[in-house]
Amino acid sequence: MKKLKVFILKNCPYCIRAIAYINELVKENSAYADIEVEYIDERKDSAIADKYDYFYVPSFYIEEKKVFEGAIDKDGVRKILDKFI
Repeated sequence: MKKLKVFILKNCPYCIRAIAYINELVKENSAYADIEVEYIDERKDSAIADKYDYFYVPSFYIEEKKVFEGAIDKDGVRKILDKFI
């Protein structure tokens, strides 16, 4: 099964909002509940983050492919989650 990796910073307002959107969408659509989401804090997990090519957080990867980076709205998150169903 594919995994969604989301690179974040703990205090980043865009990251906090993106996480909230993911949680809201999972509640709205049970099909999203089966998606494995891994949150990677680039400060805590810098060894992992350094292996990926991105400049802004949040950054979304499906497996090893970047699908979005930077500020995102709820519809943008929905489009990423829709790639799994």
